[in-house]
Amino acid sequence: QVQLRESGGGLVRAGGSLILSCTASGLTFSTYHMGWFRQAPGKEREFIAGIQYSGTMTYYSDSVEGRFTISKDNAKNTVYLQMNSLKPEDTAVYYCAAAISPYDSVTYAVKSSFNYGGQGTQVTVSS
Repeated sequence: QVQLRESGGGLVRAGGSLILSCTASGLTFSTYHMGWFRQAPGKEREFIAGIQYSGTMTYYSDSVEGRFTISKDNAKNTVYLQMNSLKPEDTAVYYCAAAISPYDSVTYAVKSSFNYGGQGTQVTVSS
């Protein structure tokens, strides 16, 4: 059974930075695309970043492109989300997700390729 554990959230002022981490178990991490989602109060869960299983290709939503960076350390079974130039509208619970099947059987760039199972980590950006 896949287990995902997010960490690194917190309270930060607008313009600041945070790095989120997600450690995975129960899967051959190096063969799975990984992604990050977020959900703000009263809003749908939003797919914001995806990374190919090898770590070489990435996808970003328009809302975070140029400010956030997703990366993957296959030796540590960990995916990261570096968040810079944070805005109050980035306030949300952030979840990581693993692809529903390995390698390029699905794409890393669409929401439907992922299952998310972690508890999430809260990010709050004050103005």
